[in-house]
Amino acid sequence: MSQQESVVAPAPTKKQVRREIGDKLAGALAEYKQELGEKKLATRVKEVSKLISRDLLKISKKQRHASKKAAAAAKKAAIKKAEKKPVKK
Repeated sequence: MSQQESVVAPAPTKKQVRREIGDKLAGALAEYKQELGEKKLATRVKEVSKLISRDLLKISKKQRHASKKAAAAAKKAAIKKAEKKPVKK
């Protein structure tokens, strides 16, 4: 019998999420670089990426917390169900 270990990728850090969002926004808004200027666009992209990453991390934290609660509730229910069944000999 072999046991399979599932390797779960660690959750991205706030900084990694912010960089990812910033890179995507900068790429999508590259055509506006001439109009706004490189420095101004970079500043705005940085601000927006901070806001978005903060909200995304809050949402993912809530989801993890909710899933942990659900797992704990299911475990309690299974224990109660096992206690109610009489042991047959």
